Amino acid sequence: MRVTATGQVTIPPNLLESMGILPAETDIDFRQDESGRWYIETAPTASRFRTAHKIAPLAMSTEEIMALTRGEA
Repeated sequence: MRVTATGQVTIPPNLLESMGILPAETDIDFRQDESGRWYIETAPTASRFRTAHKIAPLAMSTEEIMALTRGEA
């Protein structure tokens, strides 16, 4: 992989898939261990509401939306 002049890196599709990274939907974090080695990890989602907002159809009842926010769906 090569870094562009603007600091961007293109992650190959097979790595995106194996790491569960969805373009424009997944945040990633960089972590460094005690030896100085760097790791890329998927960041925790901001909130269950944000996730529910992305997948909830407009015709959902309040009970269905609440089940999504509780992780029951």
